[in-house]
Amino acid sequence: MSEPISIEVCVDSVASAIAAERGGGTRVELCSNPLEGGVTPSTGMIELVRQQISIGLQVMIRPRGGDFCYTADEFEIMRRDILVAKKLGADGVVAGILDTKGNVDIERTRQLVNLAHPLNVTFHRAIDMSVDILRAAEDVSQTGANRLLTSGGEQTGWQGVETISRLVKAARGRISVIACGGINRDNAASIVERTGVREIHVGLGSPVASPMLHCNPRVSMGSAPGREYQRRQVVEEDVINLRSALAQS
Repeated sequence: MSEPISIEVCVDSVASAIAAERGGGTRVELCSNPLEGGVTPSTGMIELVRQQISIGLQVMIRPRGGDFCYTADEFEIMRRDILVAKKLGADGVVAGILDTKGNVDIERTRQLVNLAHPLNVTFHRAIDMSVDILRAAEDVSQTGANRLLTSGGEQTGWQGVETISRLVKAARGRISVIACGGINRDNAASIVERTGVREIHVGLGSPVASPMLHCNPRVSMGSAPGREYQRRQVVEEDVINLRSALAQS
């Protein structure tokens, strides 16, 4: 009998991390600012989430939003954030670096992998922005990273399902491929079947009503207007339903 599919839940709050664990998630990927694809969470967030959950804790190491080509100072920030994650009890980190031509920066990624040891390392969706995703996957395997997170170079995992399948075959067990991108209870089983992945990465965030009784619609604090009173949170039942859908496939 095959092992159950690992479910990694992307979270940006303590409440979501707890819900992911209670719903049967295998581990969480902790980040902040999901509107920009996730950046490194605060020290306080990492520490409190670690205290509240016992499942795997992967910490995003990304100093800013935007592209994945980093300056020397940004790289140093990543190094220091990895050391913080290690100190606070993370099980792994999630990072990725590309050069200006869209290739994997093998040397600097390898440095981060070595610094993170013995924590496991996931090379994130920077690979989906690479110039040649199959070659990039081969390069990632040379860095010593343990996992590769990808939607197959497309917006969603469903759209990139054929490429993800090719990546799994090309990996030959040297690195684990995690499928991601819009995966939910309705398509997870099909994506797993068509790609051969044994791990998936999901968001599952649901809108949460703001407790604010007073709202000022004239002002936006961020670059996305109208989001001051909008939040999203992982719901335990959604994780349960996802795991059930996978078990029944």
